Amino acid sequence: MKIGNVVLENNIILAPMAGVTDLPFRLLCHEQGAGLVCSEMVSAKAIYYRNKNTGILMATDSRERPVSLQLFGSDPDVISEMAAQIEDQPFDILDFNLGCPVPKVTKNGEGSALMQNPALVEKILTKTVRAIHKPMTIKIRKGFSENEVNAVEIARIAEASGVSAIAVHGRTREQYYSGRADWDIIRQVKEAVKIPVIGNGDIDSPQAAQRMLEETGCDGIMVGRAARGNPWLFGQIRAWLLEGKLISKPTWEEVREMMLRHTRMQVAFKGEYIGIREMRAHLAWYTAGFPNSSRFRREINSIETFEELERLLNEQLK
Repeated sequence: MKIGNVVLENNIILAPMAGVTDLPFRLLCHEQGAGLVCSEMVSAKAIYYRNKNTGILMATDSRERPVSLQLFGSDPDVISEMAAQIEDQPFDILDFNLGCPVPKVTKNGEGSALMQNPALVEKILTKTVRAIHKPMTIKIRKGFSENEVNAVEIARIAEASGVSAIAVHGRTREQYYSGRADWDIIRQVKEAVKIPVIGNGDIDSPQAAQRMLEETGCDGIMVGRAARGNPWLFGQIRAWLLEGKLISKPTWEEVREMMLRHTRMQVAFKGEYIGIREMRAHLAWYTAGFPNSSRFRREINSIETFEELERLLNEQLK
């Protein structure tokens, strides 16, 4: 799969997820087979005001490339200027967020709220594409609500503005992540534009990935929440799509080793105090479905060091 001048090894993409897709997790997903990984969303305004937290959000590593950096905002001048300012950093694709549903983002007219203002979307995309040389992509939803389904309109605007690819989540903003994703809207977008379309929503297995490709005709698939605690999913999808092989789920020992390795990476990246606390959600995702996992999830909120985690894993989940 090709996005602009960036060639991907495969068409299986890690979705950007706030609080999840930081550098350590992206490295693990790339290692397991993701053809492209995407950062947590970064505020263009925060870059402009030199917010100290943006540096760690934009951190990348050569081992994870190709990697996409996602911006969000609503001011065409700020977004385009900040895109140009950071373009020399070692990411490969600039993504723009038109899909985030959380109130603290949408109340400012950003994220999925922008889909209600196609004219502003056109200004942002046109100005930003012209400001940079790297490929630009966007991530959108079906629409803001069932009464405002306009993914096809936004996709056509994006294509005319010079955007290189579009990821479509088949839910409205009002749905958040509830119910089933509407894959038919992804098919409609694919039929409306010539640039690559990436389907997103309810891809939680190799078989679901195959159905998404067959039912929508999309060029790539984007895996989001199903990858939390399960970076192996990328390798499973790749093996199924390319070789027709169904790889078994990881054993408890493999999961345990991944949890420890992920935690080591997180602690090295953010320090033990923050790293351990941020790993608590990941650890809960990793252990879901294993014996005694509910008790383990109650215990993890009290761990503060790597050694405590290692001891807890040995004691609670044998």
